[in-house]
Amino acid sequence: MAKRIAQFEKVSFVQFKEGYKDAFGDVSDEEIRGIYEKIKLPRRATAGSAGYDFFMPVTKTLKVQETLKVPTGIRVKMDENWVLKCYPRSGLGFKYRLQLNNTVGIIDSDYYGSDNEGHIFAKLTNDGKEGKEVELKEGTGFMQGIFVEYGITVDDDVEEVRNGGFGSTTKSE
Repeated sequence: MAKRIAQFEKVSFVQFKEGYKDAFGDVSDEEIRGIYEKIKLPRRATAGSAGYDFFMPVTKTLKVQETLKVPTGIRVKMDENWVLKCYPRSGLGFKYRLQLNNTVGIIDSDYYGSDNEGHIFAKLTNDGKEGKEVELKEGTGFMQGIFVEYGITVDDDVEEVRNGGFGSTTKSE
């Protein structure tokens, strides 16, 4: 039986609105509220699935070589010594070569408590090698997250505390 080590939640409306406007420009609060209310928490498709599907909050089309930043509206609270690794849904990668810009998204357990509430974003690129546009419809899965347990070295003595997302763990170096 798999360990139960995490819980997905929506970020607050205020946090989602900030992320949404950053990604897509100035949109009315009313329109963003409607999008926020329809956000679905990630879930597995079958009992044998390892990945939790993340769902598009809105419909977007990615032309060849186009990039899209997606505010998922989701955060995850997980036990220490676990990480959520995010990948494109395999069908989208296979059919369209849809890529995550950082190849694999790494969501650390301490990201949950960051100033941005641990809001998970995805940056997607249609790399163009298939020459096809890809339509990502609202409510459909576009990324999958897999929880992985990890260990640390016997001489590890890190005590730093995270506060942020990209690059926040290397700011003191």
